[in-house]
Amino acid sequence: MRGPARKALITEAALEIFADKGYHATSLGEIAKAAGVARTVLYDHFPSKRVLLLAVVQEQNTALVEYVGARITGAGPPRERMRSTIDAYFSFAQSRPAARKLLFDRANEDDPEITTVRQGIREARTRAVTALLGNDIRTTVGRDPHEPIAEAMVELLITGLDGVAQWWERHPDMPRSTLVEGAMRVLWTGLGNAE
Repeated sequence: MRGPARKALITEAALEIFADKGYHATSLGEIAKAAGVARTVLYDHFPSKRVLLLAVVQEQNTALVEYVGARITGAGPPRERMRSTIDAYFSFAQSRPAARKLLFDRANEDDPEITTVRQGIREARTRAVTALLGNDIRTTVGRDPHEPIAEAMVELLITGLDGVAQWWERHPDMPRSTLVEGAMRVLWTGLGNAE
């Protein structure tokens, strides 16, 4: 097996285990075992558990932004792109629960370096989504996407949708389409008009 394929096996195993057990309760030995590689092979790609965690978080964050970003910048009027974007986030959460959990739930590793890097990744994600939504923020909200309030609104959007995704994990019988419609009513129409 070539190096990139082994590295992909390691990061996929690490994603599942870090999401399930957290950073401190995970050992590199169990990741190597789950990936089907020797521990020395794991060290060829990642010199430490911290480096591996941060690589996996960055990889999954990039995947999330690309997945959702394709819908934000898709065809159609802003309202339909918003609906499509909401559906994309819930689709990501449904199809990649370990990635969602690692990105949003497992963010308190009690390690200052990890906390700093995670905060940078979160801020980069918010800036990226704000940039992708720039034209819609300008035309539908009437704000300059470069204003700090635009990033705050996007943070609310991201955090709110993830809160719904967390609720959905506890209520998996709820159809995704119902969640999309409910979120769309609140986010597009406003809570006071969500009847």
